[in-house]
Amino acid sequence: MKIFNKKRIILASQSPRRKELLEQTGIIFDIIPSTIDETMVNEKDPGTLVKTLSRLKAVDVAENHPDTWVLGADTIVCLDNLILEKPHSRTHAEKMLNSLSGREHTVFTGFHICSVKQNKNISDIVETRVSFKTLSNREIQWYLNTREYADKAGAYAIQGRGAFFIKKIHGSYTNVVGLPLCEVIECLTLEKIIELK
Repeated sequence: MKIFNKKRIILASQSPRRKELLEQTGIIFDIIPSTIDETMVNEKDPGTLVKTLSRLKAVDVAENHPDTWVLGADTIVCLDNLILEKPHSRTHAEKMLNSLSGREHTVFTGFHICSVKQNKNISDIVETRVSFKTLSNREIQWYLNTREYADKAGAYAIQGRGAFFIKKIHGSYTNVVGLPLCEVIECLTLEKIIELK
């Protein structure tokens, strides 16, 4: 079985993880990153935040490409109602990893699929619970030395060396990577944007 595009799709993200995930499915798409300023969105609820940001990213690109379907997404890590964004330094990453050690946290991804011409907007939020093993200081320092934490929400990459931190997950693995493929493909299929043959 293969996936065939029936309509042109744009991914409104420059995330290499999202690009790799979509490529794995066989979907053909273009990449045009959104230019919105994410810091302008002041929202404390994680679900509302990712839903808002994914919509803003998709709509920003869709307005310049009205004939095309656009997919936007946003992912955050949340621990005890505290949003752990991308670390701005090694010290910040170390603090995040220490806080995640031996505990369960939640990864939220919001995605938004829209078309200006079709006047269609589809949004969803996917949550995955992730349990970390208890990390020793030596393990944390080793990981920080890899610099894999850079540009990663929560300061780790489940698809990389950070995989060995993960004791258990409840929910979508690809959601933690950055795009819940099951839900995204389902939406694209239901809207007849892609077709399985």
